[in-house]
This record gives sequence, C-alpha cells and structure tokens, in this order.
Amino acid sequence: MAIIRESIDVDRRPEEVYQYVMDAPRMPEWQLSAVSAERLDEGPVGVGSKVRVTRHIGRRVMPMTMEVTEYDPPHSWGMRGVDGPVRAQVHGEVEPYDEGRRSHVTIDIDFEGHGMGKVMVPLVVRPQVRKELPRNEQLLKDRLEHTGE
Repeated sequence: MAIIRESIDVDRRPEEVYQYVMDAPRMPEWQLSAVSAERLDEGPVGVGSKVRVTRHIGRRVMPMTMEVTEYDPPHSWGMRGVDGPVRAQVHGEVEPYDEGRRSHVTIDIDFEGHGMGKVMVPLVVRPQVRKELPRNEQLLKDRLEHTGE
C-alpha cells in the first residue's frame, strides 16, 4: 500500500508544534474527520500511551484506539491503530528551520483493513484521507499561527 504523505511549514517553534499535535483532546481542532479524542491512561504521554479517537469515516462514525509507538519530542512521533476494522499507522516529523523559529511538519499515514475494513480502506478511507490530510495540515498551521495556542 502507498503511504499518504503531506508536509507544511508552520511559523512556530518545533516544541510548540509537537506539544499541540500530541495533545489528544485537541485532535478535533485540526483533524476534519475527528469527532472526539481522549487519553485512555494517566501520566505523561509516551510510548505505549493510548488514545480513543472517534472519527467520521465515509458515512459512519467509528471509534478506534490508537497507541503511541514512537515518542521523540520535539522531533517525531508514531501511532498505530490497535482495534477496529480500519487501523492507521501514523508517523510524524517536526523539523526546525530558520534557526529553530519555524517548523517543517511531515505526516505519513498508511492503513490496514480488518474484516469490513479490507473493503473500506481502498474504497472509502484512502480517498478520504488523500483529500483530508492537506486540509488538516492547513488547519494545524492556521490554528498554531493565528490563535496563539
């Protein structure tokens, strides 16, 4: 399967971008398909932390659990779906530039289908994410640059 990859430049420091991206309850602020997101465990975020994300996928609303698989602030993160018919694998990178005052953000997403997800991934999920990911990154940029979050 082909990984879906998008990048954008954000006029914020990498630490600020990383902190915002890894704040699970904020996912619906910058991810169009996210209806809600909540941490499922206590303590600081790290490898093994879990998040329950409810998303619009096609005409359905589907909850899914994501587990943090990589946590290297403020440089990179990784998450993978651990349940449900559609399981995403996400890798993100935040690269500093302009002497660390700005960030280049790259997000890669791939999917694995289970059960009905084997049909949903190529027919619904991939086309939706190909359209949505550039818009999500623009929302991330706008949110961080214009709201002072």
